[in-house]
Order: sequence, then C-alpha cells, then structure tokens
Amino acid sequence: MAVTLGYGALQGALKMNDAIDLLERAFAHEAAGRAHLSPKFVSNFEGGAMRMLFAADYEAGYCATKVYHTVKGAGVRFLVSLYRLRDGELLALLDGRTITDMRTGAASGVIARKVAVPGPVTVGLIGSGHQARAQLACLASVYRVERAAVYSPTAANREAFAREMSAQLGFPVEAVASAQAAVRGHPVVAAASSARGSEPVLRGEWLDRCRLLCAVGNTRAQFAEVDVRCFQDARLVVVDTPHALEEAGELRQAIAAGALPDSKRATLGQVVTGAVALPVAGMVVFKSVGTALQDLALAARYYELLGARAGVPTAADLASAKNP
Repeated sequence: MAVTLGYGALQGALKMNDAIDLLERAFAHEAAGRAHLSPKFVSNFEGGAMRMLFAADYEAGYCATKVYHTVKGAGVRFLVSLYRLRDGELLALLDGRTITDMRTGAASGVIARKVAVPGPVTVGLIGSGHQARAQLACLASVYRVERAAVYSPTAANREAFAREMSAQLGFPVEAVASAQAAVRGHPVVAAASSARGSEPVLRGEWLDRCRLLCAVGNTRAQFAEVDVRCFQDARLVVVDTPHALEEAGELRQAIAAGALPDSKRATLGQVVTGAVALPVAGMVVFKSVGTALQDLALAARYYELLGARAGVPTAADLASAKNP
C-alpha cells in the first residue's frame, strides 16, 4: 500500500546540505548513463496548464513522475509519485511543493560547491517567493554569506522576505528598490522571479563583478528571465539538463543570437563528474529548468525517512527482511 506524504509531513525532514548531496549523486548517475529522464510534456487548457515529467534512477532503484498544474486564480499544485523499479510498485504519493522548492535550491547548491568564491560572499537576489527563499538558503549553506540584497516588484513582499530571511539565516538581507540595485557588485547572483513577459528582469550589463549567476525562475520557451548578454559574457554556461536548451526561452534566444556555442555549454552532471572543468575566473551561468530526476532524489529520501512512520515498509525494510 502506497504511503501519502503531505506538505506538513515533509517540513524539516531534510536539510539543505543533505539535499545537495542527494542531487550530486543523482547527477553523477545521469552522467554515467545510469539514469533516464524525459522532457516536459506540456498541455495547455482553458484557464490553465498541466506539465508532466518522468525519471528513473537505475542505481537508486526508483522511478518517479512529477505533475504540476496551474489553474488561473488558484495557483500551482504539485504531485510526485514514487515507484520501485524492480517491480513497478507505487510506493508513495508526495506533495511536490516542498520538493520542488528544495531541489531547485539544491541544484544551485551543487554548482555553487564547484564555483569557488574567496572570502565572505555577498548575494544579489531577484524574487521573494518560495524559490527565492530556497535559493538564498542553499547558497548560504555553501558560502560564508556576509549579506544579501533582494528585489521584487511588490515592496511589501521584498521587505517581508528581507525580515524573515535575515532572522532565519543570521545575516542582514536588505530590500532594495530595483533589480539593478539588487544584483550589481555581488559575486553571487540568483534570479528566481515569477516574471512572465518578453522583457528579461535581469541584464548582463549589471553583473559587473559576478562569478556565479543562478537563473531558475523561468522554465518556459516563450519567456526569458535573463538577457542574452548574461550568456554572451559567461565563460561557461551549465544547465541541469540538455532539455533546458529547448525548454527555457533565454537559452533559445542566446543560441539564436550566437551567444551560446557548443564549446561554452556543459551539463551539471559533466561538472559533478569532472568531465568538464570550470573556468578559474570569469562568470559561470547556471540555468535550471528542473527535472523529475531531481524530484526523485528527494522523494526517495523522504519516503525512506518518513514511510515507516506512516506504517508502510520502506525499501530498506524490505531489503532487511530478505537478508536478515
């Protein structure tokens, strides 16, 4: 019988550093050809949209689906279904909101671990929602962050974000009045906005001292969160999946403009395994669209941690029963 793990059950069960470790392992499996992941299937309907993803991790022994839908005026809902690969049994249904936020943050944490930034770090952030919170928390788990600046269009939202994250993370977070003011001068920048439009919210000309840019807010082909110059100025552009080159509008624009040749691209799996070396200087851009493999990595750990509490045998329990 499958276990159901709702939003409340997942809170606090997994730490950010643990999530980064899990994703590093999953990316290594993918790079070694021991994982499979699908592109997003997108179906638009009147008043909303449904998106579906699938992944299998042969080394971990699981496969998973991720579905999330948007209904106008009602927001987004996420569901992750976890299966055992050996026999296809459905093991768990998990609320996907926490998983989505945490794995998106953790993916940025994976690349941040590889991009050294000396001394105390300052962070510039665009966005003040759940994804932005996860980005700042993950970067703070990797770097010794001294302070951060945040911008989002609604003053009350960015001010609330600054208060709450300052208290949570233990360093000052300042709310500022423009995107340019938020990112200029910072060696680490994250774009996690909910902006949906043809005009990017972040421009490369503002990134005068940036060593690492994590762009995670846009996952749609018709929009762009950051402009072409961000990719033109980068020494290396790292994507969490090759599917991102088709799924993200900013990447499509950069390729069309000739700003993103094959020689300047890498996947996060290639970076994790050392197949591609990071430049020792200059800007690295990380573009994430998310995959079900990332969802799977966290969902499996949540199931292994929490499934027994719900009265359902976990994979570890079943293995122990077979090999007492």
